[in-house]
Amino acid sequence: MFGTGTKKMLNVMILKILENYSDENHRLTQNRIIELLDSEYGMKCDRRSVKKNIMSLKEMDYEITTKGGAFIERDFEEAELRMLIDSVLFSKNISRSQARRLIDKLRRLGNKYFDAKVKHVVNLPELQHSDNTQVMLVLDIVNEAINRQRKISFVYNRYNINLKLQPRRTEPYIVSPYQIAATNGKYYLICNYDKYNDVSHYRIDRMTDVKILKEKVKPKTKVFANGFNLPQHMAEHIYMFSGESIRVKFLTSELMIDSLVDWFGKDFNILQQIVDESTNTKRLLISVKVNAEAMKYWAMQYGENVEIVEPLSLRETICKTAEKIFKAHSN
Repeated sequence: MFGTGTKKMLNVMILKILENYSDENHRLTQNRIIELLDSEYGMKCDRRSVKKNIMSLKEMDYEITTKGGAFIERDFEEAELRMLIDSVLFSKNISRSQARRLIDKLRRLGNKYFDAKVKHVVNLPELQHSDNTQVMLVLDIVNEAINRQRKISFVYNRYNINLKLQPRRTEPYIVSPYQIAATNGKYYLICNYDKYNDVSHYRIDRMTDVKILKEKVKPKTKVFANGFNLPQHMAEHIYMFSGESIRVKFLTSELMIDSLVDWFGKDFNILQQIVDESTNTKRLLISVKVNAEAMKYWAMQYGENVEIVEPLSLRETICKTAEKIFKAHSN
């Protein structure tokens, strides 16, 4: 309840009531607004004052609809807010406390009716989140470095046997940052490691003690021979392994089309359709440009549904790896 009770605050109080109690399915009459003003703020007023202040809010560009009762139109629809909350809820990039704070902020963008629809957030403690509490800070610093075109230094961490993050080495990494990208539920920094002229990828949630250096970033022309195209880069680096991309041909079932689009977008070519008359099934010969190490793991992930045709070196590597797996599991 407001101690001052001044009429000068009436439009703010009405705005708060509309934000918390109204939407397209819950329109407020002037009488209901008067009741809520009394119960929420101890403010007495009449219908004329309510109407006058609502008109004033509309003149200030608040999108308030008054036909059939008043309600405020929001920046985010409920489905959009839920999508944003779920994105945070299932993100492995940020810590549990950071996720909870961000979700609470997003929930406040809705009204009291919306809050009842997102009770699934109580499962937050059971979901996997990063142990790195610096993630938000790291994102801010890296973004600033990218905008200023400055190199950064940072400590890169990994989990030890006690499942605690610890530095991989004593000396910091120095890189030229170019882009932050999200894939497979994680944030990655696309950059150039200072000692070489190729592309490197680092997990944002594994970076700590990030510092912006005075030195300018290495020109992209020295790192990306054919220019930098983010969608193409992401399609070629499905697991964010570093190294050059190669042209790969493989056979797969037409039932794999959905998975191909999920992983490679539409940046692949169907070279040939082959019908297996014995099983009456269709196999596709696919060509795609992709990171070789990533393709190895991707092909093994889908097992018998993918057969590498070219290059022969990748086919042989997968065969040797499969033999090692077989021997390890046959003892």
